[in-house]
Amino acid sequence: MALSKSSNTYGRTSWEDSEFPILCPTCLGDNPYVRMMKEKFGSECKICVRPFTTFRWCPGARMRFKKTEICQTCAKLKNVCQTCLLDLEYGLPIQVRDQALNIKDNIAKSDVNKEYFIQNAEKQLSATDHGVPGAAGGPGKSHPPSDLLMKLARTAPYYRRNLPHICSFWVKGECKRGEECPYRHEKPTDPDDPLADQNIKDRYYGTNDPVAEKLMRRAATLPRLDAPEDKSITTLYVGNIGEKMLEKELRDHFYQYGEIRSITIVSRQQCAFVTYVTRSAAELAAEGTFNKLIIQNRRLVIRWGKSQGKQNVPGTTNTEAGARFEPVPGLPRALPHPEELEHNFFNLAPTTSAFPSPYPQFAPPTYPLMAPPPPNPSPNQPELPGFLTEGQSGIHYPSQDPTRLGAINKTRQT
Repeated sequence: MALSKSSNTYGRTSWEDSEFPILCPTCLGDNPYVRMMKEKFGSECKICVRPFTTFRWCPGARMRFKKTEICQTCAKLKNVCQTCLLDLEYGLPIQVRDQALNIKDNIAKSDVNKEYFIQNAEKQLSATDHGVPGAAGGPGKSHPPSDLLMKLARTAPYYRRNLPHICSFWVKGECKRGEECPYRHEKPTDPDDPLADQNIKDRYYGTNDPVAEKLMRRAATLPRLDAPEDKSITTLYVGNIGEKMLEKELRDHFYQYGEIRSITIVSRQQCAFVTYVTRSAAELAAEGTFNKLIIQNRRLVIRWGKSQGKQNVPGTTNTEAGARFEPVPGLPRALPHPEELEHNFFNLAPTTSAFPSPYPQFAPPTYPLMAPPPPNPSPNQPELPGFLTEGQSGIHYPSQDPTRLGAINKTRQT
């Protein structure tokens, strides 16, 4: 190409020179004092093959060095990072963003048309600071946010993407650097994994991107928030609000769905309960905030509140869905009411005590008394032990059996 750095210096004035790169928070790293190495016209853009100013830096400790891969003109056309080529607003691949926002790609791909398109794009970029009209950078601001993008978007940087590559010598068992090796000593992933084969041009043009296909499959299996059958429930549970969340911030966001009756914040549990006046307003709020609401860089958890009127029926177990099941057999049953308890703890037969108590419920258990045998017993009546009388039950415990101590019952003489 005529604008290529390797061919000649024709059109050198159109080569790109910049003072700072266009980067996402993940690629920039968490170090606020990052130091960059700048090289004017250091390499060619991987998309338009024009020389541009490259930047190289280390995003953090134990991370690999990163550098810019495409020029700023190509990055502005798609509103992407110059290094990872992910969307700057949502942190998602271009293919996912374009499908969610219904953006049609009209960027030229052939060499001749690409050069003409880039020249016109630079003129439009110099005239405005809001991107190129009709490109992804421009409509990205004018298009309304998509529910799919709000669900898939990252709320915090993902710094694991900056980890060093895997040491190939360690995989073969030949690395002699040990802890001083700047590469990772980990087992590589499956070579048949589609994520192991990524192309920078496919990522930029939004075609055959394995990362985008993985996210689209995940979007198809996202959970849904179904409204409860009880129409009296108008309360939403809001979790992960943090310790510094104010009631005014919640009210300013949830009031757009309907009139709010009350907002209760539980700071210890880091949650809140938003109660609406009508059920329709609560349903609109649940649909509009489930897996989408982000306040203070925190993705809030939205759930339906539970009914306070329903209570468990004795002998059954209530689940969150409201279904009732019989108790599992074999488990201990519930303790009986104190009034249902009988004060016969040893299962003794009812007997009459010679010393009645004015408080029968607190009286100690009674035991049979020793008495002489009745006079003139019937010849057919069996002989009772000496310590039992008629009308009393038999032996309850082995220790009450006199035969264990050697006692012998003698037949009475008539």
